Amino acid sequence: MKETIKSNLHNPEELEFLYRENQLQFSNSFRDVYEEIRHEEIARFWQARLSYDLGQAKAIRWGSRQELGILILASLLAGLLAKLPNFLSVSNDFFYPRNIGFIVFPFLIGYFVWKRQADTATIAGLTGALLLAALYINFLPASNQSDTLLLACLHLPLFLWSLLGVAFSGITSKLSLRIAYIRYNGDLLVFTAVILLAGGLFTGLSIALFSLLNPQAPLFFRDNVVVFGLAAAPIVATYLTQANPELVGKVSPVIARLFSPLVLIMLVIYLIAVVATGKDPYNDREFLIIFNFLLIGVMAIIVFSIGGIPKQGTNTASTLVLLMLSGLTILVNLVALSAILFRLSEWGVTPNRMAVLGGNLLIFVHLLLLFTELVKVVRNKRALTDVESKVGAFLPAYALWAICVTFLFPVFFNFR
Repeated sequence: MKETIKSNLHNPEELEFLYRENQLQFSNSFRDVYEEIRHEEIARFWQARLSYDLGQAKAIRWGSRQELGILILASLLAGLLAKLPNFLSVSNDFFYPRNIGFIVFPFLIGYFVWKRQADTATIAGLTGALLLAALYINFLPASNQSDTLLLACLHLPLFLWSLLGVAFSGITSKLSLRIAYIRYNGDLLVFTAVILLAGGLFTGLSIALFSLLNPQAPLFFRDNVVVFGLAAAPIVATYLTQANPELVGKVSPVIARLFSPLVLIMLVIYLIAVVATGKDPYNDREFLIIFNFLLIGVMAIIVFSIGGIPKQGTNTASTLVLLMLSGLTILVNLVALSAILFRLSEWGVTPNRMAVLGGNLLIFVHLLLLFTELVKVVRNKRALTDVESKVGAFLPAYALWAICVTFLFPVFFNFR
């Protein structure tokens, strides 16, 4: 990054692109080389800009009145949508599994469409996709015994997540924008967790106080404050991450440097415990399900962490940790794949087994690509940006699989 900054001192567009791609890395690198380039006018400009940004980072920016108005309106609408079963006398068991994603994702998509000033074709495409998905999932035959309905409900949020990615970075986006979308998701998770913790503390204290005055107060808070708060949390978190980019630049590096080693240690201990206790994923269905959730969680940590490793140098401790974590996760994936294939050969094809098999194969191929690139990085034959490109390039594959399971599985398996 340092050499790239120095070589682009007379290319302001490229400097701006580098800054927007990774603000924290750009700022640190610029400060390291500033003494060498301080005679350049553009260097003095960036020094003033970054120093100003650093001072402004002490205060949370809430944007203009218009932006705040949009934030409040979106949060209220999301809360009202979450309470729709109460207004329409619709069963909670019918509404929430099918529509949980529609409580938040349309508002996040709308925010980025407005923020990015998307063209008419993109707006029409996203709106049409949301409406068709909502109609489709709500008109699927209701059955407590339908595996394909359950799979569609589980994979629909992943499809909506891919639509959010289109709103964030565009249909024909650069790989760098896809990486930025991954970083946004990491920041969103952290900010949402912080908001929920603070909101939970506030709600708990409020319930304790008001329950002394009215025994029905806990029910009121549960049915109103909690519902609106849960619906609004990711919307508010998204707004904060976009309005205060300098505050969230440290999230991905923290994940990379802190959580990746902890996850690696946990995974090693867990696998040793699995062997020691004699757990069998081949015949124990519940254990196989937990095994797959573990695989998805570790894969997410790897993807988020790759975007958070500083790009200066290659053979870093963080890269080595990710290399070992990727290799160990590949072994876990192989065990899960062999267990799924065993169950298919023993008990036949079912929608659940095919969905899990497809998802595991996607993760396996993605892990192999990442592992191969990380090996090259450790050997100083590749830059870490090449690993990032493999993360961004593979995202459409997950979106296509979500579309397949959500919209094709129910029809292909005759809604069973």
